[in-house]
Amino acid sequence: MGFKRLLASLGAGGASVETVLGEENVVPGGVVQGEVRIQGGSVSQSIEGLNVGLQARVEVEGHDDSEYHQNIEFTKVSLGGAFELQAGALHVVPFGLEIPWETPVTMIDGQSLRGMHIGVTTELAIARAVDSGDLDPINVHPLPAQKAILDAFIQLGFRFKGADMERGHIRGTRQRLPFYQEIEFYPPSQYRGLNEVELSFVADESAMDVVLEMDKKSGLFTEGSDSYRCFQVGLHDFHGTDWAAYLHQWLSEVGSKRSWF
Repeated sequence: MGFKRLLASLGAGGASVETVLGEENVVPGGVVQGEVRIQGGSVSQSIEGLNVGLQARVEVEGHDDSEYHQNIEFTKVSLGGAFELQAGALHVVPFGLEIPWETPVTMIDGQSLRGMHIGVTTELAIARAVDSGDLDPINVHPLPAQKAILDAFIQLGFRFKGADMERGHIRGTRQRLPFYQEIEFYPPSQYRGLNEVELSFVADESAMDVVLEMDKKSGLFTEGSDSYRCFQVGLHDFHGTDWAAYLHQWLSEVGSKRSWF
């Protein structure tokens, strides 16, 4: 029996873990509901702890300007204390995991953003072993205020180029997470001197910082350059602004001052 128990702690004949999400579609500031199902193996086992969290796969810039990806767990909740899991027994633990307001969006208008990997992680601590389950993806949809800004870009004729999550901080914002998202757009032909626009949201429970960075095309005798802007939008009082007109005015002013277009 002692030999079986040792094998169980290392994964042979031991408990299996399955996380079931009640709803995969969430928004920042919301809650993802689910339950962890722990199925006992061929022997009883001492469960020392159970945690669920949220994990993102982000880009990290190395010291030599190289880039690599890193999994960052940016929230974590403990689900109860230690207990003894009997052989063959099923132990079900429900949970509600809050989605931080800064969580990047992974879905826009029902379409997945390529390269966005965010999901629920499950960690079961068994005596002498830790079993980390697979990542259960979630779909993070934009808040209404975020959607208003995104819709404004589409209304102006911008097209999605891509998105990524980068480790680091955006200066002058309310950012608390150790990473941020950039959503990239191709400009329409009317902004002929512009290469792309990068958009970032940094939200909390009342407002969000909207960060825009314009990238100018390189010319025959000139190098490309960036222009940066950050402004605040209330999560509940954004309806009174024509965001397409606001963005067009700023783009036009910056472009004309720099003779971009």
